[in-house]
Amino acid sequence: MNIANDNMSKAAPCPICRKVPTETYKPFCSKRCADVDLARWLGGTYAIPAAPTDPDDDEEEPTPRRPRPADED
Repeated sequence: MNIANDNMSKAAPCPICRKVPTETYKPFCSKRCADVDLARWLGGTYAIPAAPTDPDDDEEEPTPRRPRPADED
């Protein structure tokens, strides 16, 4: 059994159209599918889940200002 050939037969299909991926656009099968995927990321269709935040944590404490020196007349 040839390990290299065995790995190629188990390659995941193109995530957009499920065809066999090409080496040039891997993991996609074509430039079109790669562009479709990029458009989905840029358009907000895909999102990486994040933990909910507490709205109170978003408010930053203002940094204290140093007093200005008094103008001497």
